Amino acid sequence: MADILEEIKNETVDLERIPVEEVFEQLKCTRDGLTTEEGEKRLQIFGPNKLEEKEANSLCSRAESKLLKFLGFMWNPLSWVMEAAAIMAIVLANGGGEDPDWQDFVGIVVLLFINSTISFIEENNAGNAAAALMAGLAPKAKVLRDGRWSEQEAEILVPGDVISIKLGDIIPADARLLEGDPLKIDQAALTGESLPVTRNPGDEVFSGSTCKQGEIEAVVIATGVHTFFGKAAHLVDNTNHQGHFQKVLTAIGNFCICSIALGIIVEIVVMYPIQRRKYRDGINNLLVLLIGGIPIAMPTVLSVTMAIGSHRLSKQGAITKRMTAIEEMAGMDVLCSDKTGTLTLNKLTVDKSMMSDMVILLAARASRVENQDAIDACIVECWLTPARSGITEVHFLPFNPVEKRTAITYIDSDGNWHRASKGAPEQIIELCNLKDHAKKKAHAIIDKFADRGLRSLAVSQQTVPEKNKESAGGPWQFVGLLPLFDPPRHDSAETIRRALNLGVNVKMITGDQLAIARRPVAGLAWEPTCTRLLPSLDRARIIALQTSH
Repeated sequence: MADILEEIKNETVDLERIPVEEVFEQLKCTRDGLTTEEGEKRLQIFGPNKLEEKEANSLCSRAESKLLKFLGFMWNPLSWVMEAAAIMAIVLANGGGEDPDWQDFVGIVVLLFINSTISFIEENNAGNAAAALMAGLAPKAKVLRDGRWSEQEAEILVPGDVISIKLGDIIPADARLLEGDPLKIDQAALTGESLPVTRNPGDEVFSGSTCKQGEIEAVVIATGVHTFFGKAAHLVDNTNHQGHFQKVLTAIGNFCICSIALGIIVEIVVMYPIQRRKYRDGINNLLVLLIGGIPIAMPTVLSVTMAIGSHRLSKQGAITKRMTAIEEMAGMDVLCSDKTGTLTLNKLTVDKSMMSDMVILLAARASRVENQDAIDACIVECWLTPARSGITEVHFLPFNPVEKRTAITYIDSDGNWHRASKGAPEQIIELCNLKDHAKKKAHAIIDKFADRGLRSLAVSQQTVPEKNKESAGGPWQFVGLLPLFDPPRHDSAETIRRALNLGVNVKMITGDQLAIARRPVAGLAWEPTCTRLLPSLDRARIIALQTSH
């Protein structure tokens, strides 16, 4: 069995598309979940369900890692020249009846340690803050182990575990859904799509997405770096692009080294063979050339400056894990931004300026009051007063992927029976059996909304003369179309405008249509760039931009 699990770990078995029953066969598990013992064995094979962190485990290893990190701040061309000058001050500057040049040696070493200490403390504090933040956000999962449901840390999950997913849960691992009702899944964190998607039994759900509606069990098929989210993070983690700041420091250091090396050769030739100076006099001159030839205080000044910047950012809630990132941000000329949740609020809103109150009222009545999805929530919130006051609910038809609409049967204050329905425009148009002229008019409005970056919902109503919830009722009447959009953040337009004024080329990476992408930045002389939201393509696009700039 270990060989089969190794094949699954190496992703030679396609667990995403084969029937669910075959998934259980391949994973050597059942719908009753795993035992604790089996879970521990698989944990040794697949590793913990979290992204790999390049950190040492033992206390000794952590101390060694911190020491190497501290010494790493002394490993750059400018520091090399300073270190060479320090060595020369005590090793070579020793002769002619004079003591080594301890003053220069101590001064140089103190500057080196000040620079490294400032950089080390700032990055270490930022790393600790980020680690504490991640620890506080450690997800949990409801898992079936030893025949009992229990809440466990998500990092213990392994392929073959059976988990429970309900409203509000962040899905802890890639999984295949088992029997039950369809789920509404918010994948905005993965794809940027603001509307939840419907996932039926047998479908795959991804780690990091959120359950917005429904409850179901699922079998885990991938964890950690093998999940969809983990692979995307791995692409980013493997990027070894050298930043502008490092390039500038390296260029300055290399120039200083070459200039000093040439000066030393010339000075040695002039002082000793030609001028025949004493050894110690020549060494003193070479030491002056070494120290004077480099901007010896520049690393310290840079470290102090970036430390101040890091503190200012921390007061605004930003954690800087790497201090050079501050300069990198200041020196960027292209900014790639996601749309959903970054430039927008990731919260659907009804455009009330284009709607009559009747359309909104009937749509609100045809929305869930509890366990709402994003569409129901925004419509109910839009109608400020309780939409169902004065009526009595008889029956509510929830959304399903076949009919693609919701409906409510209710009794008004006069005792008359009615139905209201909202849903996909095509479904409502077909339900109302609109004539060609009315159908063309409805499609024209839908296209007009789309051109403005708006999504459309249709609303209809009917009377139920039979006063029976099972009755088909009278003819459906088309009431109107409801425009929805994801509103921009209050500061998005100003932020983009400031970036453009500073000469930064802002690009939007989004999977939405161009019309929808334009809406958050309406009024700006800026054309957003849209691309398909697949991590590999996003990374390829960004790498191409980095190369061209």
